[in-house]
Amino acid sequence: MDPRKVSELKGFVQLCDSKPEILHLPEMSFFREWLQGMGATVPPLAKPKESCQVNSLFDYPDFIITPSILTLVLSTMYPSILKIDNEGVIEPDTDEPQEMGEFENVEVTEEMMDQANEKKMEAINAQGEGDLQKALDLFTEAIKLNPCLAVLYAKRASVYIQMQKPNAAIRDCDRAIQINPDSAQPYKWRGKAHRLLGHWEEAAKDLATACKLDYDESASALLKVVQPKANKIMEHRRKYERKREEKLIKEKQERIKKARKEHARAQRDEEARQSAGASFPGAGGFPGGAPGGFPGGVPGGMPNFEAFLNDPELLMAMKDPEVMAAFSDVSKNPANITKYQNNPKIMAIINKLSSKFGAPPQP
Repeated sequence: MDPRKVSELKGFVQLCDSKPEILHLPEMSFFREWLQGMGATVPPLAKPKESCQVNSLFDYPDFIITPSILTLVLSTMYPSILKIDNEGVIEPDTDEPQEMGEFENVEVTEEMMDQANEKKMEAINAQGEGDLQKALDLFTEAIKLNPCLAVLYAKRASVYIQMQKPNAAIRDCDRAIQINPDSAQPYKWRGKAHRLLGHWEEAAKDLATACKLDYDESASALLKVVQPKANKIMEHRRKYERKREEKLIKEKQERIKKARKEHARAQRDEEARQSAGASFPGAGGFPGGAPGGFPGGVPGGMPNFEAFLNDPELLMAMKDPEVMAAFSDVSKNPANITKYQNNPKIMAIINKLSSKFGAPPQP
């Protein structure tokens, strides 16, 4: 397998190990089900702190889910989802990086340039004769003499391609593009290297760039092979992203809906409190005829409405038609309180009101 993809997959597994709650995210359900199907035990989801709650794998800033890791995970877990014909894909080369030369702050004399050009011509001849190792060595000598020449790296990359060493070719092309991003050759050879590794999207991008900079028949022919595979992967990822976006939108709508319900409920509660306060007669309006207007002669002054509004029993009583009728009757004529002396429900509320507003209990 491609070491780069294996490294990305390793990082993903390490993230799951350090933060197992990831396995309970909606978009990771396929992975969780696969693990459980293989007999693995998935740690239960601990209740997260509100400030640390995450709803998506993309909420983790310390992990970037790259296109290749997503494709690798999905294709590994569900091979039927993403079927790509990998004919011609080879195992990646794992050799030590080749000598690249220092191209920055280096002084190249005319003599060095001439020598590098001679080595280049010898290398081209050796490559044409099929002596790839000799060609590789000569291109390396030329690069040491003139490390500022992009074409030398591109030429050596072409040898690496013939030797089936795509990772080495990619390193040379990266350097060539760094020196001269307007040269078509390094894009062509890097595209061919990516094709050998099965990096379909990268291959298609590089080959298209090469043809745009300087049309090449072989690059164009290979692009026609690579592009459909790259399109299939991109379409698959778009579907994933679309579902993810739909999920995020749905979650946002649910949060808004919930917030609106909470706001409406809070408004109703507040209106109920205000209604109850308005239903409670003010000073001079309570039975008893006292200066403050409360039963049993409450002293004058503002009543303790906070104590009233925080007592659920009194709030419920104000919604009882029998209680409200009695209060209305007594408000019209305080002497009518005697009519309710034998009504325990009415007298209990009157006595409770008296205690709330500082008056002595009714007999």
